[in-house]
Amino acid sequence: MIAFQTIQNKILAPDTLAQTLAVWRFKNYKIVFTNGCFDILHRGHVEYLAKAASFGDKLILGLNTDESIRALKGPDRPIQDEQSRALIMASLACISAVVLFNEDTPYNLIKTVQPDVLVKGADYKPEAIVGYDIVMQKGGSVETISFVEGHSTTGIVNKLKPPH
Repeated sequence: MIAFQTIQNKILAPDTLAQTLAVWRFKNYKIVFTNGCFDILHRGHVEYLAKAASFGDKLILGLNTDESIRALKGPDRPIQDEQSRALIMASLACISAVVLFNEDTPYNLIKTVQPDVLVKGADYKPEAIVGYDIVMQKGGSVETISFVEGHSTTGIVNKLKPPH
Protein backbone atom coordinates (compact mmCIF):
# COMPACT_ATOMS: atom_id res chain seq x y z
CA MET A 1 0.00 0.00 0.00
CA ILE A 2 2.98 2.33 0.49
CA ALA A 3 3.76 2.25 -3.24
CA PHE A 4 0.17 3.23 -4.10
CA GLN A 5 0.28 6.11 -1.59
CA THR A 6 3.56 7.29 -3.10
CA ILE A 7 1.89 7.44 -6.52
CA GLN A 8 -1.17 9.28 -5.13
CA ASN A 9 1.10 11.80 -3.40
CA LYS A 10 2.48 12.84 -6.80
CA ILE A 11 -0.97 14.20 -7.78
CA LEU A 12 -0.83 17.74 -6.46
CA ALA A 13 -3.55 20.23 -5.63
CA PRO A 14 -2.69 23.93 -6.12
CA ASP A 15 -1.78 24.50 -2.43
CA THR A 16 0.41 21.39 -2.33
CA LEU A 17 2.01 22.44 -5.62
CA ALA A 18 3.20 25.72 -4.08
CA GLN A 19 4.79 23.90 -1.12
CA THR A 20 6.43 21.31 -3.37
CA LEU A 21 7.81 23.98 -5.70
CA ALA A 22 9.26 25.88 -2.73
CA VAL A 23 11.10 22.77 -1.52
CA TRP A 24 12.38 21.96 -5.01
CA ARG A 25 13.58 25.52 -5.57
CA PHE A 26 15.30 25.53 -2.17
CA LYS A 27 17.12 22.35 -3.24
CA ASN A 28 18.05 24.05 -6.53
CA TYR A 29 16.28 21.47 -8.70
CA LYS A 30 15.86 22.25 -12.38
CA ILE A 31 12.10 22.07 -12.99
CA VAL A 32 10.68 20.87 -16.30
CA PHE A 33 7.05 21.32 -17.32
CA THR A 34 5.00 19.69 -20.03
CA ASN A 35 1.29 19.16 -20.51
CA GLY A 36 -1.33 17.19 -22.38
CA CYS A 37 -4.37 14.94 -22.25
CA PHE A 38 -2.61 11.55 -22.05
CA ASP A 39 -5.93 9.77 -22.53
CA ILE A 40 -4.62 6.32 -23.42
CA LEU A 41 -1.02 5.89 -22.31
CA HIS A 42 1.10 4.47 -25.14
CA ARG A 43 4.73 4.09 -26.19
CA GLY A 44 4.85 7.54 -27.77
CA HIS A 45 3.82 9.11 -24.46
CA VAL A 46 6.37 7.13 -22.47
CA GLU A 47 9.27 8.03 -24.79
CA TYR A 48 8.19 11.69 -24.91
CA LEU A 49 7.91 11.98 -21.12
CA ALA A 50 11.22 10.21 -20.50
CA LYS A 51 12.96 12.61 -22.90
CA ALA A 52 11.20 15.60 -21.30
CA ALA A 53 12.35 14.48 -17.84
CA SER A 54 15.96 14.35 -19.04
CA PHE A 55 15.99 18.17 -19.40
CA GLY A 56 16.01 18.65 -15.62
CA ASP A 57 15.65 17.20 -12.14
CA LYS A 58 11.86 17.27 -11.68
CA LEU A 59 9.14 16.86 -14.31
CA ILE A 60 5.74 18.40 -13.67
CA LEU A 61 2.92 17.21 -15.91
CA GLY A 62 -0.01 19.57 -16.45
CA LEU A 63 -2.92 17.23 -17.18
CA ASN A 64 -6.07 18.42 -18.92
CA THR A 65 -9.30 17.85 -16.98
CA ASP A 66 -12.13 15.89 -18.58
CA GLU A 67 -14.00 19.13 -19.24
CA SER A 68 -11.07 20.73 -21.05
CA ILE A 69 -10.52 17.59 -23.17
CA ARG A 70 -14.18 17.54 -24.25
CA ALA A 71 -13.80 21.19 -25.31
CA LEU A 72 -10.65 20.34 -27.30
CA LYS A 73 -11.46 16.91 -28.74
CA GLY A 74 -15.23 16.53 -28.69
CA PRO A 75 -17.92 14.78 -26.62
CA ASP A 76 -16.50 11.24 -27.06
CA ARG A 77 -13.28 12.09 -25.24
CA PRO A 78 -11.66 11.52 -22.86
CA ILE A 79 -11.86 7.77 -22.80
CA GLN A 80 -10.50 7.61 -19.24
CA ASP A 81 -11.59 10.02 -16.51
CA GLU A 82 -9.16 12.60 -15.11
CA GLN A 83 -8.56 10.81 -11.81
CA SER A 84 -7.66 7.59 -13.63
CA ARG A 85 -5.37 9.42 -16.05
CA ALA A 86 -3.70 11.33 -13.20
CA LEU A 87 -3.05 8.11 -11.28
CA ILE A 88 -1.65 6.34 -14.35
CA MET A 89 0.63 9.27 -15.19
CA ALA A 90 1.79 9.64 -11.57
CA SER A 91 2.82 5.98 -11.61
CA LEU A 92 5.53 6.71 -14.18
CA ALA A 93 8.98 7.01 -12.60
CA CYS A 94 9.96 9.94 -14.83
CA ILE A 95 7.08 12.11 -13.59
CA SER A 96 7.62 13.98 -10.33
CA ALA A 97 4.19 15.61 -10.08
CA VAL A 98 0.84 15.71 -11.87
CA VAL A 99 -1.37 18.81 -11.69
CA LEU A 100 -4.81 18.99 -13.29
CA PHE A 101 -5.80 22.16 -15.14
CA ASN A 102 -9.21 23.09 -16.48
CA GLU A 103 -8.45 25.99 -18.83
CA ASP A 104 -8.04 25.80 -22.60
CA THR A 105 -4.30 26.17 -22.14
CA PRO A 106 -1.91 25.63 -19.22
CA TYR A 107 -0.79 29.29 -19.29
CA ASN A 108 -1.89 30.07 -15.72
CA LEU A 109 -0.37 26.83 -14.44
CA ILE A 110 2.92 27.63 -16.19
CA LYS A 111 2.80 31.10 -14.61
CA THR A 112 2.44 29.42 -11.20
CA VAL A 113 5.11 26.76 -11.79
CA GLN A 114 7.68 29.09 -13.40
CA PRO A 115 9.55 26.12 -14.92
CA ASP A 116 13.17 26.30 -15.95
CA VAL A 117 12.38 24.23 -19.03
CA LEU A 118 9.12 24.03 -20.99
CA VAL A 119 8.69 21.00 -23.27
CA LYS A 120 6.17 20.26 -26.03
CA GLY A 121 6.00 18.10 -29.13
CA ALA A 122 7.96 19.10 -32.22
CA ASP A 123 4.73 19.83 -34.06
CA TYR A 124 4.96 23.23 -32.31
CA LYS A 125 7.41 26.01 -33.09
CA PRO A 126 8.98 27.03 -29.75
CA GLU A 127 7.76 30.65 -30.04
CA ALA A 128 4.17 29.39 -30.51
CA ILE A 129 4.19 27.21 -27.38
CA VAL A 130 1.90 28.45 -24.63
CA GLY A 131 4.08 29.76 -21.82
CA TYR A 132 7.08 30.52 -24.06
CA ASP A 133 7.05 34.15 -22.90
CA ILE A 134 7.01 33.20 -19.21
CA VAL A 135 9.90 30.76 -19.44
CA MET A 136 12.07 32.90 -21.71
CA GLN A 137 11.53 35.99 -19.54
CA LYS A 138 13.05 34.17 -16.56
CA GLY A 139 16.00 32.90 -18.59
CA GLY A 140 14.72 29.35 -19.07
CA SER A 141 14.52 27.27 -22.23
CA VAL A 142 11.79 25.86 -24.43
CA GLU A 143 12.46 22.45 -25.96
CA THR A 144 10.58 20.36 -28.50
CA ILE A 145 10.58 16.58 -28.86
CA SER A 146 9.71 14.64 -31.99
CA PHE A 147 6.83 12.21 -31.78
CA VAL A 148 7.27 8.46 -32.11
CA GLU A 149 5.85 7.70 -35.55
CA GLY A 150 2.72 5.54 -35.56
CA HIS A 151 1.90 5.99 -31.87
CA SER A 152 -1.02 8.28 -30.95
CA THR A 153 -4.16 8.07 -28.87
CA THR A 154 -6.28 9.09 -31.87
CA GLY A 155 -4.68 6.30 -33.93
CA ILE A 156 -5.50 3.76 -31.22
CA VAL A 157 -9.09 5.02 -30.93
CA ASN A 158 -9.55 4.89 -34.71
CA LYS A 159 -8.31 1.27 -34.81
CA LEU A 160 -10.99 0.33 -32.27
CA LYS A 161 -13.84 1.93 -34.22
CA PRO A 162 -15.84 -0.50 -36.36
CA PRO A 163 -15.56 0.14 -40.11
CA HIS A 164 -18.46 2.03 -41.67
